[in-house]
Amino acid sequence: MRSIALVAAFGLVAFHLALIFSGLVPNLVSRPLHLALALPWILLAGAQSPVMRVSGIALTLCGIAASLWVAWSHDVLSDQYGFLEGNFQLLIAVTLLIVVFEAARRAIGWPLPLVAFLTLLYGLFGQHIPGEFGHSGTPLASFLGTLTIAEGGIWGSLTGVSVNVVAIFVIFGAVLNAGEAGQGFMNVASAAAGRLKGGAAKVSVLSSAFFGSISGSASANVASTGAITLPAMTRLGYPKRLAAAVEAVASSGGQIMPPLMGAGAFVMVELTGVSYTSIMAAALLPAILYFLAVWVGVNAYAGREKLAGLSAEDQPPLRIVLITSAFFAVPFALLLIGMFWIGVTPQYAASLAILASFLLLFFNTRGIGSWAETRGRIENALLNAARQVSMIAAIIICASIIIGVLSITGLGVKITSLILSGSGGMLWPALLLTALACLILGMEVPTTAAYVICVSVAGPALIQLGLEPLQAHLFVFWFALLSTITPPVCGAVFIAAGMIGENWLKVALTAMTLGFGLYIIPLAMIANPALIELQTTPLSALLAAVQIGLGLTLMSIALIGARPAALRLALFAAGATVIFFRLFI
Repeated sequence: MRSIALVAAFGLVAFHLALIFSGLVPNLVSRPLHLALALPWILLAGAQSPVMRVSGIALTLCGIAASLWVAWSHDVLSDQYGFLEGNFQLLIAVTLLIVVFEAARRAIGWPLPLVAFLTLLYGLFGQHIPGEFGHSGTPLASFLGTLTIAEGGIWGSLTGVSVNVVAIFVIFGAVLNAGEAGQGFMNVASAAAGRLKGGAAKVSVLSSAFFGSISGSASANVASTGAITLPAMTRLGYPKRLAAAVEAVASSGGQIMPPLMGAGAFVMVELTGVSYTSIMAAALLPAILYFLAVWVGVNAYAGREKLAGLSAEDQPPLRIVLITSAFFAVPFALLLIGMFWIGVTPQYAASLAILASFLLLFFNTRGIGSWAETRGRIENALLNAARQVSMIAAIIICASIIIGVLSITGLGVKITSLILSGSGGMLWPALLLTALACLILGMEVPTTAAYVICVSVAGPALIQLGLEPLQAHLFVFWFALLSTITPPVCGAVFIAAGMIGENWLKVALTAMTLGFGLYIIPLAMIANPALIELQTTPLSALLAAVQIGLGLTLMSIALIGARPAALRLALFAAGATVIFFRLFI
């Protein structure tokens, strides 16, 4: 079975890399093939019971057959303009929708496919709803055809992002992590911060920021870096709730830290029309401020708990630091040189970085590794890449159904109007309503899906109220992250608490104090928009970052470090005033 899985994984990776170098491939070819390659990893790989395996085989075969038919018939389908012809095409449409729903359910659970299914029902029967939230109705052949045989639903632009961009960067992360790069992150972080007060926690912050910038997943970040940092912190006497909270909070910042930022950043490129490099520039200072607030919080806790740094014997030798840092520095350098100096697309630059990362799999800190070691790394890279690409595909394709129905029925415009009327046409009430929606939705679906759904309905309202498109999208994206550390559903906290054996609620409360920047910084972007204008007005952006950083420092000391209640209140108020009072235009 492992041999079959490796062949399938190689096929998936080779297909997505070939798309980068093969020139233009029709969307109704590349996107259905993307789904066909992903389905076995979702419907078969995780099947535990005989019923799940049998149903998984049936759904996989049906889904692959339907996807291949769409790819084969793309020339004919492009002339139908999303209108199904005959019962066979209707069967193809229904099959694809069922397979996409079940793939998403098996990948991430019920919430997202349930929301998508309810949205689909609205599209089918919403004409019977009285009042302004009904719609005029769309012929069944046109409605289902737009979703399944045209580029307006499951083969829409979001799926294109998954195929052409997200998959490449996920493959890059998988190949990079299969080698010595992860240990390189840890060693650099240990050398930079290990001997400081609270050094083990600060190593966790730095290494999680490094690793998270390529993994794009808080859960994966906790599971990987936490396996090293959590034992180190407990061995040095850190309270378990603090150790787990530090790891959860630091890991949650990976999705907002350039250069990669996970799938959400690439989706933002498509939805805003802003270049990837511009989004990276806009996201950089807020991400640094987030980790600054975490760092200050760790320092305050270290002073309160009298936490020491790492001992000399726990520090990696300088030679090892330099050698292992090359395992991530070389691919990252190629990525950045490709994007900023040579001027190729981000996915092309990532492909060059993948090649460099692959070659580095043949080496370890002692030189060229054994064939057994290298083979194991290559296999792990292929398998992890296939699993991660497939899971993101399941999420994005299912979310594309929601986007398609919103567009066909006009429901998105109606929800936008509801937000505008509910907020009384005022920006800050609309922002709070949007933040609440992001938090609630983010508790049930992954960050990328929560961002896509929320920004589709709330983004236009925020833009109408005066925000720039990128400003609105970054605001929504940041608040979609809240559920990683905010009860009652806080995935990063659950994993960290389970790894260390602590009560998750204690960990969550500590994580919220350490990661409070996640709640404040999106609001600061609105109050002081210069913060995200590093590319156009760098001086103003840096001045805004200094101002907001000062405010975050005061608020962090108030939440964690200062003892008298009156002093804490005064510091908190001073910090909030500094953050939200615009000193620089």
